[in-house]
Amino acid sequence: MNRIYFDNAATTPLDQDVLDVMLPFMTEKFGNPSSIYSYGRESRLAIENARKSVAKILNAHPGEIFFTSGGTESSNTAISAAIHNLGCLHIISSEIEHHATLHSVEHLHVRDNIKLSYVKLLPNGHVDMNHLRELLSTSKERCLVTLMHANNEIGNLLDMHAVGNLCKEFDAIFHSDTVQTVGHYPFDLRNTPVHFINGAGHKFHGPKGVGILYINENVKITPFIQGGSQERNMRAGTENLYGIVGFARALELATAHHEEHKEYINGLRMYMAEKLKTEIPGVDFNGDLYGRSLYTVLNVSFPKTEKSEMLLFNLDINGICASGGSACTSGADAGSHVIRAISSNPNMIAVRFSFSKHNTKEEVDRVVAKLKEII
Repeated sequence: MNRIYFDNAATTPLDQDVLDVMLPFMTEKFGNPSSIYSYGRESRLAIENARKSVAKILNAHPGEIFFTSGGTESSNTAISAAIHNLGCLHIISSEIEHHATLHSVEHLHVRDNIKLSYVKLLPNGHVDMNHLRELLSTSKERCLVTLMHANNEIGNLLDMHAVGNLCKEFDAIFHSDTVQTVGHYPFDLRNTPVHFINGAGHKFHGPKGVGILYINENVKITPFIQGGSQERNMRAGTENLYGIVGFARALELATAHHEEHKEYINGLRMYMAEKLKTEIPGVDFNGDLYGRSLYTVLNVSFPKTEKSEMLLFNLDINGICASGGSACTSGADAGSHVIRAISSNPNMIAVRFSFSKHNTKEEVDRVVAKLKEII
């Protein structure tokens, strides 16, 4: 059975070209970047070249880019720093953030008694900007606003400039979880009013276990992880040398082919949406499918029946990989906190399909045919 992988928002397969540039740093150029002899200096140069490449693509200064273990560490670092270094005593977030953000802000709220507010959401899942302004304007404390650029489950895109300018107006710190968009959209950080963003290599055909944290040069924070002086005294621990090299190469490839991949992948997404509407009565789409929406994600609600209640399981045994929520919680039958926040219809079952450059229309046809058969 040929497996069909429609869960690319969870992780993507590693590009061969990325693996090729990583391999020498696993076998031949393996020196510790902190060592002063030639092996170490060679590794250090590779890291700094990767940093320059990432910074150039994001239009940031190399000194603003820090390599981490991934999106979760980066988000935790930014959120903690806003509270402990930047004087924020009030966090404003949303109920549909990734758990790396939600659990982090809840932890600070409980442990440190930091005020926590959730901005209202519009029926289509977008942030209610009027309510965000109200929260900022009435807060007596300095605020941290942490809102994701693209939702990993329903795909809604945040207007980062609008939020950033609002934060600037009220002297708030702005962190945006951009894990789903770094490698998928162009960034111009020199002209974007944001203090922190983060990325993860495995979301755009790079390696797992490596990410970035962008820290605006006007922000001064202390390390989240204590230890050695790696990452310019900002992130202790021996650097993930081959992961960093792979991250930079994956970002270079994604950027070089962005327009063609975006057009192709969005074409698959909309093709599947139209086929589902035609073939399966009662389907609906979560989020802003025809508006500001991530081109890789299609979140579909199917009518609840005896057959559809086991939908993900039945897709799996037929070799189709999809998700009922974020991959971080797909092993638990708790349902999606994102879907619960925007829809209270118990008679629908939501499934996220997410696409990459490797998927095809033939795969979409096979999945829709199987869904029709199952439901």
